[in-house]
Amino acid sequence: MTAKLFTPYTIKGVTLKNRIAMSPMCMYASHNEDGKVQNWHQTHYVSRAVGQVGLIILEATAVTEQGRISPQDLGIWSDDHVEGLKGLVELIKGNGAKAGIQIAHAGRKAVLEGEILAPSALAFNEKMKIPKEMTKTDIKDTVEAFKNGVERAKKAGFDVIELHGAHGYLINEFLSPLSNKRTDEYGGSAENRYRFLSEIIEAVRTVWEGPLFVRVSAYDYHEEGLTASDYVLIAKRMKEQGVDFIDVSSGAVIPAPINTYPGYQVKFSEEIKHGADIDTSALGLITSALHAEEILQNDRANLIFIGRELLRDPYWPRTAAKELGVHIEAPKQYGRGWE
Repeated sequence: MTAKLFTPYTIKGVTLKNRIAMSPMCMYASHNEDGKVQNWHQTHYVSRAVGQVGLIILEATAVTEQGRISPQDLGIWSDDHVEGLKGLVELIKGNGAKAGIQIAHAGRKAVLEGEILAPSALAFNEKMKIPKEMTKTDIKDTVEAFKNGVERAKKAGFDVIELHGAHGYLINEFLSPLSNKRTDEYGGSAENRYRFLSEIIEAVRTVWEGPLFVRVSAYDYHEEGLTASDYVLIAKRMKEQGVDFIDVSSGAVIPAPINTYPGYQVKFSEEIKHGADIDTSALGLITSALHAEEILQNDRANLIFIGRELLRDPYWPRTAAKELGVHIEAPKQYGRGWE
């Protein structure tokens, strides 16, 4: 049987050389608080491209200064960010990977000086500040900021755009009834809570023709929160609007204990994939190539997103290939030590 992990995957005209993607993970490395690419980002991301990862997705990159998770986050709120991102994209693609970027706004989970925004004036926990409830103007401006961020990402040459709708950040805050207590057209019913994301997708699709991913938290780990079944319906709506792929994670919209184990989120991916007839990722403590292969062979997801294991081993695709008995070409500079 052919190892599916090392077969190409094509989405909207973009072909990845394998099914291995690097999950977006914040590096907190923009030390000047200007959101610009630093040497660290070049070393970090390009190492994984050299390591033969098929798709590299940059960390949550903020559409406004106010929307950063931390002052050290990457940004895409200014045209000044394009040059650094473009150089990084060229390095990633020059080493055989496709380049993606996660476009984000932290909402009430921003750890910054000054005012932060959210759908409702509810703090994430007792240690974090109470956000300002967004006005209609704030919402309109933020939708426009997402659109402008995607335009800049396009100028920088990214192959894939991912909207960050997970982990308790702004889009996720609108979607979940646990964090959205609004009584206007952006709150209440599931349809109203989806409206903010719907407007972002609509705006983004006016400037971006390529593959559009959305990362979701498919389970809130609370009896009154959203489940994967709810996200099947949300994914169907997103697909109708032109979203091509759902990156399936879970949790973090409220503080809640999560029982983690290898592949603990795969069941959510599988339910959304087949329930909404849309391609999905599998992620969550996947460290073994055999585990990744089982997921793909049984059509539980289309791509395997690797996070922490790629921090430990930038050449995890080589490790995985050896585990599966597959030969993959080494970068020619590494040929003498690759086998």
